[in-house]
Amino acid sequence: MVSVIGLIVIQYNYLKIGLNLAQVKFNQNIGKTIKTVKSELTNNNKLTFLLGTALTNDDTYFNTELDSVKNAAGYFLSSFLEDRLLENGIKTDFSYKLFVKDSDLKIQSINYIENEDKLKKYTIDLLGYLPNLADKNVVLELKFNNINEYFLFQLNGLNIPSVIFLIAIIFVVIWVLKSLYWQQSIITMTNDFINNLTHELKTPVFSIGLATKMLQEKETEETKTYLEIIKSQNDRLKQHIDKVLQLASLDKKTNALQFTETNFKPHLKKLCEEFSNISKMENVSFTYKLTDIDYTLNCEPIHLINAINNLLDNSKKYKAESPKIELKSIVKNNKLHISIKDNGIGIQKKDQKNIFKKHFRVSSGDLYTVKGYGLGLNYVKKIVTLHKGTIDLESELHKGTLITIKLPIVKT
Repeated sequence: MVSVIGLIVIQYNYLKIGLNLAQVKFNQNIGKTIKTVKSELTNNNKLTFLLGTALTNDDTYFNTELDSVKNAAGYFLSSFLEDRLLENGIKTDFSYKLFVKDSDLKIQSINYIENEDKLKKYTIDLLGYLPNLADKNVVLELKFNNINEYFLFQLNGLNIPSVIFLIAIIFVVIWVLKSLYWQQSIITMTNDFINNLTHELKTPVFSIGLATKMLQEKETEETKTYLEIIKSQNDRLKQHIDKVLQLASLDKKTNALQFTETNFKPHLKKLCEEFSNISKMENVSFTYKLTDIDYTLNCEPIHLINAINNLLDNSKKYKAESPKIELKSIVKNNKLHISIKDNGIGIQKKDQKNIFKKHFRVSSGDLYTVKGYGLGLNYVKKIVTLHKGTIDLESELHKGTLITIKLPIVKT
């Protein structure tokens, strides 16, 4: 809006400068016209003779009424003045009066207006034949009726495109503001939905936790592993619910995450162990190898674990016939590299640049069979970015995908 107002102010000042330049050019052209008119009306010729006869009411040479002679003289004088103005590039409405000073003798155009100060007026004191004939000073007065409109017309070649582009900019600004308002409304509705949903989820999560605790009191060796998985995943779901309320703040770019210096290795190891148990139940080959040293990150462990788990879950969902998933972590150049490699269906080159965009889903091949809303990888990208990290993707169709997250390690 500031830019639009600035453009309007600049355009207004530019218009004032353009009008001043147009007026300067007009004065130059009118000066040339006055010089030519004054020169041609100095000598005795057919036009000056006719004007002199009509001006002095001399009926000696024409066998007709003086009014007819004056009308003819006025017509020829008007045509003469119009031609001389056009020769100097002036094409606009004008009026004139040819009169003898200190007398009532005059010839004037029909549209001539007396005592109109707003009209641009130029006075020409004639020399030669006409003053000598009248024995008094003879003056030709030119008035221009719509001179400001004429100046604006001279600038139309530049003004009209400027106005069109300015209107286009204003239209785009209004459209952008309207779009931003619409997007903000969608975000508000989404946040309200998330808040309501998370509160609704707390009741079943509590019930699952309570039922699991009761079953653990009667657990056997056969059910122990399954109950541990249920309890672990229920605890994670509870943490998700506590944290998902902060997700809406990610879109607002507020301080949604609480960063602390944390040894991230135990969190990553626990995730790998839990995912390994789940993978065995689903006949997925999962292996992991973590670096021997500890690594301290300035991070929010819950969200970072969620992001990595999301990538592992994707590798499991978009699997091949004999699925294999491998996770590795190494420290290189003071950064923690976490790579997840699979032998799944892969991603085409044309889709790889959009894979982290919100709501984007690859709409071809086997991906139709997997339900989703295109939010997972966008969430991963946001979390990694908020941790000042980067994420790289390498993939080949029908051969698999390698995703590498690089996170800065806190220097000790």
